[in-house]
Amino acid sequence: MSPIAVGALKVFAAIGLMLGNGVVLIYMLRKVLGRLHLRHGPMEMGPAGMFQTLMDVVKLLTKEDITPRAVDKWLFRLAPLMVFVPSLMAYAALPYSDSWRITSLDSGLLYTFAVLSLVPIGILMAGWASANKWSLLGGMRAAAQQIAYEVPLLLSVLPIVMLVGSANLGTIVEAQQGTFLAVLPRWFIMNPLFWPTFVLYVIASLVESNQTPFDMSEGESEIVAGFATEYSAMKFGLLFLSEFSNGFIVSALGVALFFGGWSLPWIPASWYAAAPIIGPAIFIIKTYIGIFFMMWIRGTFPRVRIDQMMQLGWMRLIPISLAWIVFSGIVIKVWS
Repeated sequence: MSPIAVGALKVFAAIGLMLGNGVVLIYMLRKVLGRLHLRHGPMEMGPAGMFQTLMDVVKLLTKEDITPRAVDKWLFRLAPLMVFVPSLMAYAALPYSDSWRITSLDSGLLYTFAVLSLVPIGILMAGWASANKWSLLGGMRAAAQQIAYEVPLLLSVLPIVMLVGSANLGTIVEAQQGTFLAVLPRWFIMNPLFWPTFVLYVIASLVESNQTPFDMSEGESEIVAGFATEYSAMKFGLLFLSEFSNGFIVSALGVALFFGGWSLPWIPASWYAAAPIIGPAIFIIKTYIGIFFMMWIRGTFPRVRIDQMMQLGWMRLIPISLAWIVFSGIVIKVWS
């Protein structure tokens, strides 16, 4: 098969995964929040409301696409793509297994953070083009979040890169193979040196992916729906499909960085070769467990104030991340 055909198939596979994740995660969010809030969630469409999200997709595809008169039409139409495309690109470096990945990049971790950092630019474009003060506030908040939390998000994972000696996500997963004492997995989350790293990563990734309690750019109680106020039909759908996709990506990165990626130490290596589906299945299950905890946080904590979020980033996370990098470097140097 030609390289162009292979590349096209990988792109279509990423699009299929992104769309499938969106449908599953919307249903999952409704059910998880329903249980947390002592209600049922979707019930009517299909068994346990399973077809409700599909009906919502049909609704978005068939709704009238309204463009307000005062908007900057080119930017207004381009903004959903500027949010959607970087979210799609971020799937490229994720290692679903030893052989299942779109591409293997030596700088895969940096690449993923780089393309995710483009998403707030699209959100800012949407807010600016909408000719709506609430949308503009939402877009400006997205830019402020990116500036404040992109730095601690990258700094939080540098101790792992320092220990492994590579930013390739596949290499980082392979460094976590095996067990301690023939029982405990060698996942980095089991190493006390990386416990603060994990906490910093979780907080920064929640902000970076615009997840509650840090969803400042669309705070309904403050700015209606923020950057998405003037959008309808599939433009609105693309904006929020990207948000759910970003949640999947940061959870998948957490699995690769801290929880051993596609591997379980109690499964013999020969099994992965005999049944190639085992690795991706383990990776997806771990990722969805991480997404469940993100939804648990969403249904438990109230939204913070914008000033509290900015102070947390500039005055807490960045200094702590820098200090922990220095400490981790000393420990890694002494141990090596």
